[in-house]
This record gives sequence, C-alpha cells and structure tokens, in this order.
Amino acid sequence: MNSAEKEEAPLLVTKVEGKEIPWDPTQLRRVQEHPCFSKNAAHLFGRMHLAVAPKCNIQCNYCLRKYDCVNESRPGVTSKVLTPQEALERVREVLEQVHYIKVVAVAGPGEPLYNEETFETFRLVKEEFPHLIRCLSTNGLLLPDRIDELEELGIGNVTVTLNAIDPDIGKNIYSFVNYQGKRYRGQEAAEILLRNQLKGIEEAVKRKIVVKVNTVLIPTVNDKHIVEIAKKVGGMGVYLQNIMPLIPQYKFAHITPPTPHEKKEMQEKCSKYVKQMTHCRQCRADAIGRLGRDIQHCYL
Repeated sequence: MNSAEKEEAPLLVTKVEGKEIPWDPTQLRRVQEHPCFSKNAAHLFGRMHLAVAPKCNIQCNYCLRKYDCVNESRPGVTSKVLTPQEALERVREVLEQVHYIKVVAVAGPGEPLYNEETFETFRLVKEEFPHLIRCLSTNGLLLPDRIDELEELGIGNVTVTLNAIDPDIGKNIYSFVNYQGKRYRGQEAAEILLRNQLKGIEEAVKRKIVVKVNTVLIPTVNDKHIVEIAKKVGGMGVYLQNIMPLIPQYKFAHITPPTPHEKKEMQEKCSKYVKQMTHCRQCRADAIGRLGRDIQHCYL
C-alpha cells in the first residue's frame, strides 16, 4: 500500500459513547466511491446535486441565494429548482450519458430537511436507481426529527454544517432560526440549532451513516474556535471535517476571507482530532460531474 492509499484508508471502527462500532462493507463503499468523502474517489467518480429544496429554516449571515450566474460556483446557487419528477428525469438523462456518477445528493439551494420534495425525490431515486449512493447536506436543525426517515430512505452519507459549538459564538453567525412554528434570534436561536445539530450527528453515527461536518472559517468570528469544533466532532465519530473559507457576502460582506495558507494552517491543527477534507470545490446546489469538472451547464 502506497502513502496515498494509506492516507485514504478509512477508519475501521467508530467510537460512540465509549463503545467501538466496527464499520461494515457498505460504509466503506460509501467512502471509497464518494468524491467528497475520498480524495482518491474525486478523480474517478462523480456526483449530481438535485436542486429540489428551495426553502430554508435558518438565516446564516454569510448566505445569499437570490441570484445566479452559470459561471458561478458556490453553495446555494442553482439555475433552476426542480420538482421531484423533474429530478428523477434529470438522473435518467445524466446516467444515460455519464457513467462515472456514483452519488445523488440534495444540497439545497435551501435546507433539504425543510422541504418535503427532498424526501419524495429520494424515494423516486431509490426505487429506480437503488445502486446509487444517496447523500444529503443539512444545517442540522431538523436532523433529529427526520433521522428515521433518512435511515428508511437509505441515506448513507450526511454532511452537517456546524460553525460553532458555543452558542455565544453561534449567535453572531445566524440571524434567526425557525423551529416548530416559532422564530428565534440571538443566543436562544444558536442554542436550539446547536442542540439539534449535535443530537442529529449522534443519531446519524449510531445508524452507521457516514458523517462529514462542514465548517465555514470566518475570520474575527469563529476562527479561534474551529479547533474546538474538530475536537468535539472527532470524539463523536464524525468521519471527515471540511473547513471552507468564507465567501464574503450578505452581512459578512465586509469580512476579509481567509487566505489559502490560513485555511491550510487551520486544517493542520484540526487534523489531530478529525480527518480533513482538502479537495472541496464549494459546489453549487445543482452541480453535476467530477469535483472541479462540472458539467451541469450541459443540462440547462
């Protein structure tokens, strides 16, 4: 085994509440064939994001989803919101022409778990293309509430965006949180979001769902806190952390984003506690293809 293969070899056990839970072959496949969870897989396999989830239940101070450019690549951007049936037809169309797609995901442009279209889409895809890895990105607010449905649908990979494990920091990152029919702000909003994020991650790991945590590196806001996030999620059995540089927009438009060197330094510090993703391309909500070689413009 060469050094690159050693680097990509996944953990064979996950510790949950002090107990070692062995990985099974399906978990290993969901790492080895997923381009976001494996750097080696990124060269071989592709993914397609189905933009079926426009509504969101929180407002991040760095998130702006109101405009689109086909040449722009950032989370929250899509050229068109699809219905579940249109999404299924898109999968059919792409798989007829592109044979390296291994993953079908819902990553927005809003919060997937806040849109019933997400669940209907996965039902349709599971029925017709059961061999595809099903993946979802979420802010985590509804993850504990809907984890049983995700397990039933065979969602094998979940990414949770976790930007703070201290509500005193989180309150500066989120404008509001809508939960169970009520809008929360400030410290209370951050506390509710964090509680649900951690509970959701815990429940996902218990169900042998492979979990990645995305953390947006926001200078002057959470940059001194990210190592603590890595310690926490590494201890919970999270497989991978993806530290993403801030894209300055909305209420954080005035913040200077971290340099590539600063991001790399942070990854090195956090790698002591949890494996780091180093090949992220901060994909659009409708991305199709290999990472960095997207072809969604061919299907507009």
